[in-house]
Amino acid sequence: MSLRAGACVRDITPTKSLFLVGYPNVERDSTGVHDPLLASALCLRNGTDAVMLVAVDVLQMDPQLARTLRRRIAATIGIAQANVFISCTHTHSGPVTQRTRTEKPEEAYLETFADRTLEAALTASEEARSAELAWTTADATGVGGNRHEKDGVCDPQVGVLVVRDAASKQPVAVSMTYSMHPTVLHEDSTLVSSDFPHYARLQLREALGDDLVVLHHTGPAGNQSPRYHVSEQTFAEAERLGRMLGTRVAESINALDGAAFTGETTLGGQLVEVMLPPREVPTVTEAQRLLAECFAEYKRLETEGAPHGPLRTAECAVFGAEHTVEFARMKEAGEWDRLIAAYSSMEVQAVRVGNACLVGLPGELFVEYGLDIKEHASCRTFVISLVNGDLHGYIATPEAAEAGCYEASTGIFDASSGRILVDASVDLLSELCHDPCD
Repeated sequence: MSLRAGACVRDITPTKSLFLVGYPNVERDSTGVHDPLLASALCLRNGTDAVMLVAVDVLQMDPQLARTLRRRIAATIGIAQANVFISCTHTHSGPVTQRTRTEKPEEAYLETFADRTLEAALTASEEARSAELAWTTADATGVGGNRHEKDGVCDPQVGVLVVRDAASKQPVAVSMTYSMHPTVLHEDSTLVSSDFPHYARLQLREALGDDLVVLHHTGPAGNQSPRYHVSEQTFAEAERLGRMLGTRVAESINALDGAAFTGETTLGGQLVEVMLPPREVPTVTEAQRLLAECFAEYKRLETEGAPHGPLRTAECAVFGAEHTVEFARMKEAGEWDRLIAAYSSMEVQAVRVGNACLVGLPGELFVEYGLDIKEHASCRTFVISLVNGDLHGYIATPEAAEAGCYEASTGIFDASSGRILVDASVDLLSELCHDPCD
């Protein structure tokens, strides 16, 4: 049957000063709002099946919160939970939405956040109208890259889904997927913001229409950031990079001809639960020794006047080593197994929209895993992170973990977890695309 689509945005900005999460060891309460945090929803229906895509401007979510929100949306609009796909844009200038040992969300904000996200999804479903869609890609080279090495592995491809009104041909919504940390802004900024995605969305609305709804999904970006692509950590730089991204996406959309759009499309979703193995945690003494080494290296680079990229990497290594000391103390106190149990059973999700699929992975994974999934997928695929909850840290590659990267130090799972998630994703894609995605 013919496609129907609806899109909606709701404001999820906190109405009072709250702690801004995303940078360790910093007391950082918000002093104002630079740009609103958004819950953006896109509902697609073909008469028999439906898919709901949602992107929320928060750092991350508890797995329990993510699953509860997914269940509420599915029940409210009457579709399968596997077809409700919710991701976090991963802004580091928003409120806490995940409970950790040191950070606790405000319950009143969590309630408002969930209610407004549900409202966005419900309104998108109710306002669905005859529509057409097309998939394309854009090249985001220059917006960001590998944050460990300037020329390291990255994925500049932006997956772009554009939905337009069947009658007027006016774009209704754009869903974009890009593997990049939204961390142009750092701990010295105390204004609520979605970082560079705000400007990418602004650029797209200016190019394609003020009523356009833009869903920004963050792909696997555990080792990706604008670190080597910014001259300073300012809103001006966030605007420069965000508008560059928005311009590239708009150009790719404008290059589509009418034949690229279709109103006849397959929709579907799949979910699978996976168990992830915990990492080996050193003794407290060994962890403290590693922390001292990392701190000494950071101070050496600082004293020598090292450039921003290497200095920031060394500083983050200190943060990672601090996490390892904390985990070592938890293990010594008998608390480690309880933490692992809260996160070890996670979900991998995939949804099909016409001739392409989106894979949703929990937590923050290195970009290599996203590239691996795309290479082995049975159909055109784009991979999104921070879907169905956080993993209390990163999933690094075995090579990066062996090299002692700080992301591996902050994570609670072994690097072999990445292969488990990749294999589960490829299997789901085979089920969703048992008939050709043409």
